Amino acid sequence: MISLVKSCFEFSFKAASAALFGILLLVAFVFTASMGSQELYGFFRYDYLLFYALIIQVCLLYLKLESWSEAKVIALFHIMAMVMEIFLTHPQIASWQYPQPAIFKILTVPLFAGFMYSAVGSFFARSLRLYQVSFEKLPNFLNMMALAVFSYINFMSKFFVPDIRYLLFAWSVIIFWKTKIRFQLQQHKIQLPMLPVLMILAFIIWVAENISTFYKIWLYPSQVDAWHMVGWGKLGSWYLLLMLSLVLVLKILGTRHTEGNWTLKPH
Repeated sequence: MISLVKSCFEFSFKAASAALFGILLLVAFVFTASMGSQELYGFFRYDYLLFYALIIQVCLLYLKLESWSEAKVIALFHIMAMVMEIFLTHPQIASWQYPQPAIFKILTVPLFAGFMYSAVGSFFARSLRLYQVSFEKLPNFLNMMALAVFSYINFMSKFFVPDIRYLLFAWSVIIFWKTKIRFQLQQHKIQLPMLPVLMILAFIIWVAENISTFYKIWLYPSQVDAWHMVGWGKLGSWYLLLMLSLVLVLKILGTRHTEGNWTLKPH
């Protein structure tokens, strides 16, 4: 019983540590909500969130809570996310909007927005190291990267050609059906199927999305007049985004060996 309690505490502590970037961002979303669109010393809420996110990133690196290799992954994901954001918030697409002003922005997107996606990359990168994760029966990287690329394209192409997300879901299930995640807690070796883990993480991010839209970090068109819960359909989008993030992290931070075994590269 004591061992179980210790394992639960260790798991929770590491999970919170891995998600530190995202947790700190959510806290800032709540505490800055009262600013609204108000200007303060020449800057707006979104600008202060940018400064805050940059400070978090610097502190994580300075305190060695994050490695430079992990920071590179996060930066890459930030750039990819900003490109997608610029496209999807364009007035002719308007999948969602940032309702408040900002000094530091690119077209319709405040620069801090990329850090929300970076928090996902940061979580994966830090989790792999903190839990000393390995994978069993991981598909080859060509297959995984193709899935990731088509998922990324589909986020934008679905406005002009048929949405293929259901094919992407099926593809992911087929290639990851046998994939297992392995890690250790209190001398206990734990092995879990990868797909349910990703679905649970997609739900957690969906909850965070509801918190973010409630505090008007961004809004979907149907939320502009009055806030309501984000639709369950967004779980599928977060699932594919998590898949994209995970594939990038696995490719850059680890090595896939024969028969699909994956291990983290040494620092």
